[in-house]
Formats: sequence, C-alpha cells, structure tokens
Amino acid sequence: MGTLYLVRHGQASFGADDYDQLSPLGHQQAVRLGEYLRQRFEREGVEISTVLMGSLHRHRQTWEGMAQGAGWSHTPAVWPGLNEYDSHALIEAIHPEPLPKPDTPELYRHHFRLLRDALKAWMSGATAPKGMPSYAEFVSGIHAALDHVRQHSPGHALIVSSGGPISTAVGQILGAPAQTTIELNLRIRNTALTEFVFTPKRHMLLSYNTLPHLDSAEHQSWVTFA
Repeated sequence: MGTLYLVRHGQASFGADDYDQLSPLGHQQAVRLGEYLRQRFEREGVEISTVLMGSLHRHRQTWEGMAQGAGWSHTPAVWPGLNEYDSHALIEAIHPEPLPKPDTPELYRHHFRLLRDALKAWMSGATAPKGMPSYAEFVSGIHAALDHVRQHSPGHALIVSSGGPISTAVGQILGAPAQTTIELNLRIRNTALTEFVFTPKRHMLLSYNTLPHLDSAEHQSWVTFA
C-alpha cells in the first residue's frame, strides 16, 4: 500500500491581471511546507518516488518552493489534466456581462457566489464554458493522473495541483454528489495537504485540507484560501 500526497498551490494573485503567479506569501507557504515534509518524511522513513504537477505557473512555483524547503531534486512529470478549471470562463457562461474586479469584501463574496452557481451548471452539463473541457473530460484527466500513480509508483507519490482537481479527486473517491464536491473545492486552503492511501486497484481518502506546517501561532496569519 502506498501514500499519495496532494498539495494545493500556494496563495496566487487573486484580483490581479495574472492570477497564475504566486504571491510572496504563497512562496513562503510553499517553502514552509517543504521544510515540514522534509522533517516528517525523515522521521517516518518516507521517500517520494513519483512527483506529478499541473502545467500552470503557480503549480511549478509551488513545487520549486517546496523543493527549496525540503532540499529535493526530483523532476516532476507535467500533467495538464491536473490543471484548474477556468473560473472566468465558468462565470462568463452564466453571467456574460462584465464584472468589476473583486477588490472589496462584498465583491469577493459575490464572485464566489457566482462561481458556486457556475460550477453547478458546468458539472450538470447545463453550460459549455468557452475554451474549457466538459466536466466529464475534466474528471477523466484527474483519473488519468491517479491511475498513473497506482500503476507506476512503488510506494509514495506527490501531486501539486489546484483546489478543483484535488476536491474533484476526493469527491470521486467518496462517491459524493456534485454539490458536496463544490463545497469541498471552495473551502480548500493554500498549500493544504490531502492524503490518499492506494493499492493497485484503488485510492482511499486518509486526510483532506490539512495545514500541519502552519499549525504554530507564528504562522496563523499565513492561512489563506485564494
């Protein structure tokens, strides 16, 4: 039986013209996670044999921060099937009128209310957001990465991805309805750690959305969601 560690990227640049970049805090979160995992894995005798990540900048930047903190030299395999959905395309499919930047608490809440509705429509097949795969294709890409881990990882593997793919993987494993998967997605935190145990036949959930590397009082202000 092996263990798969899934990591959501560090804090990105929400509200900026280019969201797909880690903020300075996002980089610190990633380095801190690497430091934590180095200490934990040395204590538990864990060696990572397989690393996969999506092809987004924030995935690579998160991996680089983790590798810096842990002293790792792995070369991750890039899997586009681990990329996040396009939240702007999703929202535009149900709300084509231009929206102001979510730079106030109310606009931020409004953005995520729309995103929740847009995810529901996409997952049910009611919309086909521009430039995006269908939800079934999105799920298939995630399954392909999980299948690869089960078939090719002799012991322990790590994936760096985003909240959508990670929560979808959890929802699929649990057989959860779409609404539950959406709520899991919208509550996952930056650099959160999710753990699966796996056999050649299946994955099983061990933990979800934990932040053991930010447990101390000095790191409480580092806990972010976007």
